[in-house]
Amino acid sequence: MTFVPSTAATSGAITAAAAAEHQRKMQREEELMTKYNADEMEGWEFNIVRASTRKFKDPEFFRMTCEEEARAGWEMLEKFDDNRIRFRRKIEHRDGDLHRDIDPYRTLVGMSMDQLGMLIAASVVGGLGILFGIVFWLTQVAR
Repeated sequence: MTFVPSTAATSGAITAAAAAEHQRKMQREEELMTKYNADEMEGWEFNIVRASTRKFKDPEFFRMTCEEEARAGWEMLEKFDDNRIRFRRKIEHRDGDLHRDIDPYRTLVGMSMDQLGMLIAASVVGGLGILFGIVFWLTQVAR
């Protein structure tokens, strides 16, 4: 039985490249979806909150996130998808930002992209370890 370890590395690189391309696509999409004219922006600020693991698909997590943002004066404008929600708030809400229990300008909730990447990498390495262990065991049993 022959095993080529570079296959897993190549697969990981392809997965990482696909994830990076997906992120660039989402950013381009956001830029197109969030164009405002001067009248719409007058007195408002906007923020997009992201979840790297489709957490907004869970209605309870979605509700909780919207409630937390509302405490900082943010109003939900739209849910782009299960990863992104757009909010707006009146600029006057900035005055209370120093006393808030959350970052009023946070752009990420839940697991960060770095944490997700580490989880995926650990899973790949663990899977390869198990695979190598099985291959080693099989070669020992076959003797």
